[in-house]
Amino acid sequence: MRVAVERERCVGSGQCELLAPDVFEVDDDGAVRLLQDDPADDGAVRDAVQQCPTGALALLDGD
Repeated sequence: MRVAVERERCVGSGQCELLAPDVFEVDDDGAVRLLQDDPADDGAVRDAVQQCPTGALALLDGD
């Protein structure tokens, strides 16, 4: 599974970091930063992508 981030869409809600802290981090600028762009196929990562309030996160490669 691959994850893509559009940092300019991020509002820093931190939902992704709460759900998958090994993959996402809200940095000092208040925008999401990927810690792993190719994480294991994990339900928490999928939940984080689905629950992003701005749609700044996406799954790639058909996942």
